[in-house]
Amino acid sequence: MTKSNDQRTAAGAEEDWKTLLYERLAEDDEGRVCKDISDDACRETPGNFLATLLANTCSSIADKLASAKTTLPWLLMQLGAPAWIISLLVPIRESGSMLPQMLIGAVVRRQAVRKWVWVAGGSVQGFSLLLMVWCGMTLEGLQAGLAVTGLLILFSLARGACSVAYKDVLGKTIPKTRRGRLSGWISAIAGLAAFAAGLALGAFGQGEAASGLYLDLLAVAAMLWFLAIASYARIVEFPGATDGGANGFSEAFSSLSLLRDDAPFRKFVIGRALAMGSGLVAPFYVTLAREDLGSAASLLGIFIAAEGLAGLVSSPVWGRWADRSSRQVFAVACGLAALTSLAVAAWSVAGLPSEASLWFYPLAFFVLGIAHAGVRLGRKTYLVDMAGGNKRTDYVAVSNSVIGVLLLLTGLLGALAAVISVQLTIVSLAIAGLLGAILSLRWREVSG
Repeated sequence: MTKSNDQRTAAGAEEDWKTLLYERLAEDDEGRVCKDISDDACRETPGNFLATLLANTCSSIADKLASAKTTLPWLLMQLGAPAWIISLLVPIRESGSMLPQMLIGAVVRRQAVRKWVWVAGGSVQGFSLLLMVWCGMTLEGLQAGLAVTGLLILFSLARGACSVAYKDVLGKTIPKTRRGRLSGWISAIAGLAAFAAGLALGAFGQGEAASGLYLDLLAVAAMLWFLAIASYARIVEFPGATDGGANGFSEAFSSLSLLRDDAPFRKFVIGRALAMGSGLVAPFYVTLAREDLGSAASLLGIFIAAEGLAGLVSSPVWGRWADRSSRQVFAVACGLAALTSLAVAAWSVAGLPSEASLWFYPLAFFVLGIAHAGVRLGRKTYLVDMAGGNKRTDYVAVSNSVIGVLLLLTGLLGALAAVISVQLTIVSLAIAGLLGAILSLRWREVSG
């Protein structure tokens, strides 16, 4: 009997600290908010909030350490992979996780408890990174490039499954007015880690042991994924509806009718498509900085640190604002990214002294990081809040699949435009962003 009482006391103490920490992070100290979730889920909110926070913070840090924009290209260059393979990494990483999501969404709908889809996808991503480390240690040249690219395709497909499952589980386990705060804290903590990693990369990235450093980053990223899945498995998710999961292909393509029949959703997808420039334009900033300042390798760590610091300082603010109006967050952040890009293009055309460019480009990259964090957090929160049940899964799958196609097309067009003029490409993406900001002001309000 004494042992049973001790166990109950320990369990109560664990619940107490979880509740206290949740109330601090979610600013929920005046009575638990349980909007848009069941009463059973409400009772599990503190533990689920913290488990989701740890899991997605670890996965976000892992993404930054194993980035297809930085770590993987530099590793393949060290291994002597051909340039055409390196140029495929970002399109594969971004589109590969989005294009199959209509099909993945149909599979997810068949699961009454969907957290295990995320756990399975996270496991695949962790093992993919470990295999990349093995490839980096044993292969060179074309073989290394093809092996890492194949593993990146597998990684991206698994990431697509995680993306669909995450938003659906989030909608079932976290109250409507606390989702933005959760995303904000995830981005902030991951931003701090990216800031530290950027400083380290800036200090050691040009040394003789550079390839070893990148392999270490991939190994750490894999370990973070395994920690993430251990945390995510602890989420208490109650069974939900499984309607519409019978036929993957037919359900996937019939979901495209949402774009025709659901006007608010159609406006969201168009606005999100126009805002893609906040993520696509970053490499062009680096290109211009390299032209003005020389070695991109010496600046790479500064850019990564600036982006991480931007997420750290801005995401909690964006998150709290998104809980009041995710539509406003998206519009303001999208406009900020567009104006920053116009300023960068103008600066480059003006041909100002390198001494001034040395501070201008990192500052612009920092502001772009703030804006991009707002765009991502605003549209994620808006999408989760605008629908419930299986409709949320359909929204995520259709929008991500459509954006995946558009990312490929935009990336190809951007590459062609950059051959003519990098500044022209930046201006084009900025104009699209301004149009996206204007359009999003006409979205219906769904937060609060």
